[in-house]
Order: sequence, then structure tokens, then C-alpha cells
Amino acid sequence: MATYPNPDGLEIHFAHLEGNADLGDLWEAARTAGVKPGTIRVWVTRKKIEPVLDGPAGQYFHLPTIRQAAAGGAKHRPADPAANSRGPHARAA
Repeated sequence: MATYPNPDGLEIHFAHLEGNADLGDLWEAARTAGVKPGTIRVWVTRKKIEPVLDGPAGQYFHLPTIRQAAAGGAKHRPADPAANSRGPHARAA
């Protein structure tokens, strides 16, 4: 089960038939979330999101769910993103 589940399949199907543009491929999902396509793949692998359709033509995602996942942010945000295992970086003068 994904952290951000998609709506019911019938709801998505009928919205698509009515011309609703809530479905998008990997690239559209990445643009919607403001991340790189690799990040979307990582989210799928980590079960944060799941594709609506997954087949030989590629993966398609429910874009409002992608927006919700992007707004949810990361589980862990380091205090200093530039820090590594050796501690924070000193700024050059």
C-alpha cells in the first residue's frame, strides 16, 4: 500500500473519459512535483506513490496524487543539508 494512494480506479477511468487531464506519464509527473524523473522512480520503489497504469507503454500517474506527495515532503530533513559524515562545511572567506 502506497503512502499516497490513488483514488478508485473507476473514478480515474470516468474522469479520463470526460477529458480530465489528471493522468500523466513519468515526465509530466516529475514536472508536476518539481523534481527529476529519477525521484519519481525512487518514490515508486519506496512505495510513496504507485502508478495508475504500468505496462509496456510506460507508467502513468494520477497527477493530483503526485502533487499531494510532493507537498508532503521528505520524512527526514537534515538541519544542514550541506553537512556530511564529517560535520558541517565551513564557508570559504
